[in-house]
Amino acid sequence: MPYEQLELSTPKPVLSWANHDLASQETKMAKNVASLPFVFKHVALMPDVHLGKGALVGSVVATKDAVIPAAVGVDIGCGMAAIKTPFVAEQLEGKLKRIRLDIEAAIPVGFNQNQEIEKPVVNWQGWRNFQELHPGVQHLEGKAMKQLGSLGGGNHFIEVCLDTENQVWLMLHSGSRHIGNMLAQCHISTAKELAKLADNKLPDPDLAYFVAGTPEFAAYWRDLQWAQNYARYNRDVMMARFKAIVEKHLAGGKPTKPLLSVNCHHNYAEKEVHFGEEVYLTRKGAVRAREEDYGIIPGSMGAKSFIVKGKGNHDSYCSCSHGAGRLMSRNKAKKRFSLDDLVQQTKGVECRKDQGVLDEIPGAYKPIDEVMNNQSDLVEVVATLKQVVCVKG
Repeated sequence: MPYEQLELSTPKPVLSWANHDLASQETKMAKNVASLPFVFKHVALMPDVHLGKGALVGSVVATKDAVIPAAVGVDIGCGMAAIKTPFVAEQLEGKLKRIRLDIEAAIPVGFNQNQEIEKPVVNWQGWRNFQELHPGVQHLEGKAMKQLGSLGGGNHFIEVCLDTENQVWLMLHSGSRHIGNMLAQCHISTAKELAKLADNKLPDPDLAYFVAGTPEFAAYWRDLQWAQNYARYNRDVMMARFKAIVEKHLAGGKPTKPLLSVNCHHNYAEKEVHFGEEVYLTRKGAVRAREEDYGIIPGSMGAKSFIVKGKGNHDSYCSCSHGAGRLMSRNKAKKRFSLDDLVQQTKGVECRKDQGVLDEIPGAYKPIDEVMNNQSDLVEVVATLKQVVCVKG
C-alpha cells in the first residue's frame, strides 16, 4: 500500500503507511513533531505506528542541525538479530523444552545480569571510551559489563523459529540495557533544562532538543553512538551463546556456519543522506530498508515473523516497520485476557504460559499480516518464520 498524506495543518506534511486512523492523542503527537522548525521535508509513519513518548513509535523523523533525545527513546539501539542455521525441523523433535531451559539458564532475562563476565565482553572495544560518557553513568561500568549479553524485560525475546522450508532460524530482540536507559535519561533531562532556560515554547516538553554545534549536542551524539554499539554487540554476545546451545542439542556441540546473519537497530539515530541532503535521521520503532538491506519484522509471541529485504523507498526515508505494534497497553491486555487465552494463543509454542507474560499475549498486538500488506512498497519478504520456542524477557 502506498502512503497517504494525513490532513494535518502542519508546516511539514505527515506521510502514513498505516491503514487505520490515528487516535486523537496519536494525531496530536504527529502534529507536534511535524511542527518543529528543524524537521526536514516530511515525517513518515510506519504501518505499526502507535503512541510513544514525545514522538510516535513507528515514526521516522529527519532533522536538520538538531536531534530530539526523547524521540530516539530510552532503549537506545534496541533491535533484532537473526541467523539462518543449517538445521531442519526434524532435528528439533523432542528437544524443545531442553533447549528452552538451557537458554533460560545461559542468558539472563528481566533485571538479571551475568554472574561471570566472559572474555568477548571484557575485550569489547567500547570500554576504552567509557570514561568519556556522561558523568551520570560513570558508576555503572561494572553493571554495564555484567549486563552485556543479557536480554532485559518487556517485549524482548529469544526464539527458535522455522521457515516455510522447515529450516531452523534463531532470533532475538534486545537493546542497550540499563546503561542505555540511564544515558538517555541523563541527556533528556539536560535537553529539558536547556529548553526551560531558553524559554522554548515546545508543543510537548518531551520534544526538547539539542542543536548541532553545541557541546550538549556533541556529548549526546557521542553517547548515543556508544550505546547503539553496545546494543548491537549485546545481541551478538547473546546470539553466540544461543547458537552454541542449539548446536549442543542438534550437532553434538560442533560449530556451524550461519547461512544468513542479520543484526539491525529499530530505535536509533544516524547521519544519513536523503533527498540530496545530509540529515540526522531518527527511527523510533522503524528499521532501515535501503535497497538490499536485510531487516527483521517480528510478529507477537505465537504469530509469524519476517526476514525482509529493503526496496529503498525514499518517501519512507528507506525505512519499514519494526514489528506488529501494540494494539492495547500492557495493563489493558492484563485486564482483557486470561491465562486460558494465553495458552490458546500460544498453542504449539514451547514458552512460559503464566501471569508474568500475559501482557505480551498475541491478542495485544496488531495482526502482523495486515502490517506487512501495508508496506509492500517498502520491503520484500525473504523468509516467513514461525516460532517453536520463545523465551520472554
